[in-house]
Amino acid sequence: MNQRIEMMGCQIDNLSMEETLQVIEGFIKSGLPHQHVVVNVDKLVKASRDQKLRRIINDCALINVDGMPVVWASRLLGKPLKERVAGVDLFEALMQRSAVKGWRVFLLGATEEVVSLAKQIYERKYPGLTVAGHRNGYWRQEEEADVVAQIKAAQADLLFVAISSPKKEHFLGQYQAEMKIPFAMGVGGTLDVATGKVKRAPVWMQKNGLEWFYRFLQEPRRMFKRYFIDDMAFFILFAKEVFAKFRRTN
Repeated sequence: MNQRIEMMGCQIDNLSMEETLQVIEGFIKSGLPHQHVVVNVDKLVKASRDQKLRRIINDCALINVDGMPVVWASRLLGKPLKERVAGVDLFEALMQRSAVKGWRVFLLGATEEVVSLAKQIYERKYPGLTVAGHRNGYWRQEEEADVVAQIKAAQADLLFVAISSPKKEHFLGQYQAEMKIPFAMGVGGTLDVATGKVKRAPVWMQKNGLEWFYRFLQEPRRMFKRYFIDDMAFFILFAKEVFAKFRRTN
């Protein structure tokens, strides 16, 4: 069912949304800790500069692609990915499935207001859902052991971490085995979207790979550097992959 491919130094699992959900269900049944990550343009660029981050990504039990530019690049490189598995959509599907299957959920990240509201919204939206614990994403270094202990004590089946990259990848990479959560997933700004603090792009923009542009229009000052300066390195990485492919075939 799964074929892991490599792009720009990072591994990616070539799975559809439904296949991804089946894999996660297997993780939860096993009771063993598994870490998930989504790869997009920004993550590929960061991983190209951060060897530790790249190692954490490649060691994850499940790696999805969240970003149409990466899907398009995979097709041009001759290793087409089945589809984009957006983190926000996967989160929604898992919250719904958790209510049905009795899985316990822990929400970590965002502000106290947002994470508390997310808990209330999803418990109303999916009757039977158990949010075993929640905590905001702002803590001092000396508080980190307490955060880990709180998550471990909740005995959750799924942990959703809504803090920025690469902080969330490093946090999970360091503590996932200790927390003993069967499935841990970084969800970035998903809780802000889920609570209505941030609006998601219209469906037509999502399908055409323009979600990033909608996000830029919402916060142009904050997002300009990321999208128009930092992420431009993606095209250099892509060009290197194309050149390497050309050399192999000639």
